[in-house]
Amino acid sequence: MLSTTHLLTAVLAGSSVAHAAYSIASESDIKTSAKQLAADLMAYYHGDDYGGIPGILPGPPPNGDYYWWEGGALWGTMIDYWHLTGDTTYNNVTKEAMLFQVGPQDNYEPPNVTASLGNDDQGFWGMSAMLAAENNFENPPDDQPQWLALAQAVFNRQASPDRHDDTCGGGLRWQIPLSNNGYNYKNSIANGCFFNLGARLARYTKNETYAMWAEKTWNWVTSVGLMDADYNIYDGAHVEKNCTDINKAQFSYNNAVYLLGAAYMYNYTNGSDVWKQRTSDLLNATINVFFPNHIAYEVACEQGKTCTTDMLSFKGYLHRWMATATRVAPFIRGTVMDVLKTSTEAAVKQCTGGDTGRVCGFQWSSGVYDGTYGAGQQMNVLGAVSSLLIDNVAAPVSNDTGGTSVGNPNAGGNDDNINKPTSPPTTADKAGASILTILVLGCAVGTFGWMSLGA
Repeated sequence: MLSTTHLLTAVLAGSSVAHAAYSIASESDIKTSAKQLAADLMAYYHGDDYGGIPGILPGPPPNGDYYWWEGGALWGTMIDYWHLTGDTTYNNVTKEAMLFQVGPQDNYEPPNVTASLGNDDQGFWGMSAMLAAENNFENPPDDQPQWLALAQAVFNRQASPDRHDDTCGGGLRWQIPLSNNGYNYKNSIANGCFFNLGARLARYTKNETYAMWAEKTWNWVTSVGLMDADYNIYDGAHVEKNCTDINKAQFSYNNAVYLLGAAYMYNYTNGSDVWKQRTSDLLNATINVFFPNHIAYEVACEQGKTCTTDMLSFKGYLHRWMATATRVAPFIRGTVMDVLKTSTEAAVKQCTGGDTGRVCGFQWSSGVYDGTYGAGQQMNVLGAVSSLLIDNVAAPVSNDTGGTSVGNPNAGGNDDNINKPTSPPTTADKAGASILTILVLGCAVGTFGWMSLGA
């Protein structure tokens, strides 16, 4: 495995090779390429080194490039990598990392980040826990929080009244502590993570309340104009302007998080016409905006080379979530996989950086290595390459199709804001807990992840 120092030295040396180090010509080639990409990606992780903090990439700035949320995104990438390739090399470190960051109330609010915690930050960890449940990733020991319960905990916290208010007619704020710059901003990614989790929990547990929250969130996002009639999704808007000052920057992970959630709602509703149309139209908009010539392109920042460290990881989520969407909404498979194959071919072609000839950059459409490097760039290409194996795996499991993760109806803490079940939990409740039936909106909160433009 390359060390980070080796990677950086290789890049700074400026050397490259004439031909890409990776091939996706066959299933065997895809797995071989993914294995090396995973090793090079994990060279950026030092949480299991002596004195390291399990779960996080080096940071946050100025101590390193990466905010807390990107650690959660990393483990989702590695869970997908294991699921798609069968390689268990990183499963133990992934499980350790995911459990180390849960916090004292098992809701991904660890004390060392709560002062700078965002709904989107927490949402990424929650979505990775949900992915672990859906893929039957090895369950934690019985005395540790379980994957489904962790996803429910994040959802419960974000559905509770202290995360909502009626400014702009509803919706989650970006940041949680009211003292943080951006507390006055309601954005697509915070609400998108919540929508995504709600849709997936609805399918996993068959609990209608999750679906009601997902539908309600979608309706708010569209009514306020963060998603327009053509399915363009914009960054966010400020509450003091009643969310009329919409920042129209478009980021690929916004489209991807809503597309995956819409596909899950299509599946949960047994192929309803409404969710089929929403999934199809959102897919078309996503391809039109973010895949010129069928190659992933971060339209808001790539041309001007103004992408932040956070934005440099978005293409991986785009590929991974579009691929997963085909397993719960099979009618989009042909369109999705045609695009993702072309995009991945471009991605691996430019991974020619450093003295190893396999360091990946960000500008896939250029056809050549662009001189950039980092965990985000490697994570993007790993996500793209491994996602080409999506047809080899079954659809995500649920509690009635082989799911083994145990849920918790009261997960999340702040129990005064959660309606408890009125009867003891049933066997079904263990794997798909009942959730709050909260329709009252209270005071809001937001985040510091710097994943959007809108402070």
